[in-house]
Amino acid sequence: MHLFWLEFWFRVTYKFLKNRHFRNVCTMSAPSRRLDRIDIGILNQLQQNARITNAELARAVNLSPTPCFNRVRALEKLGLIKQQVTLLDPQPLGLRINVFIQVSLEKQAEDALRRFEEAIDKRPEVMECYLMSGDADYLLRVVVPSMKSLERFILDQLTTIPGVSNIRSSFALKQVRYRTALPLPADGLTLADADDAPQEWV
Repeated sequence: MHLFWLEFWFRVTYKFLKNRHFRNVCTMSAPSRRLDRIDIGILNQLQQNARITNAELARAVNLSPTPCFNRVRALEKLGLIKQQVTLLDPQPLGLRINVFIQVSLEKQAEDALRRFEEAIDKRPEVMECYLMSGDADYLLRVVVPSMKSLERFILDQLTTIPGVSNIRSSFALKQVRYRTALPLPADGLTLADADDAPQEWV
């Protein structure tokens, strides 16, 4: 009889502890990942010069090469470094016309938006495309070598996309400021989503 109650008590206690552990695991929030000043320094250096060597980068942020290399790899695994590219000067290449184009669609249905975005994604002249609030549905930044090229782009490409109802263009007279580096706080920041944060931070 005592053995029966002992076994019963053990099963109930085990089940209770197991369920409580499961609830704790399910409700436990993932710890946020904070980038410190060194992480920010690494990102800023890479934004200015993606071809910098690891030794040069380590000296710039006051680290030894191995910890610096590990931090860069961890930042890559977090998805903070999307890609490394070479920025070209458009003027010597003849791409002197920088134009902003507002595009309105007949309707803002999901299929219409998808068709437009798929068509725009295929055009190399379109440097940037944003879905907007306000009067126009989309804002494009287009770079072309001549007015003739712009005319062909608008008539042969934009107007042929199903659902386009209105197109308005504004020309940039002068580029006052152009940056690719994101503004990062020098004292660090906390990432919005750290669920997949790597562990090899040094």
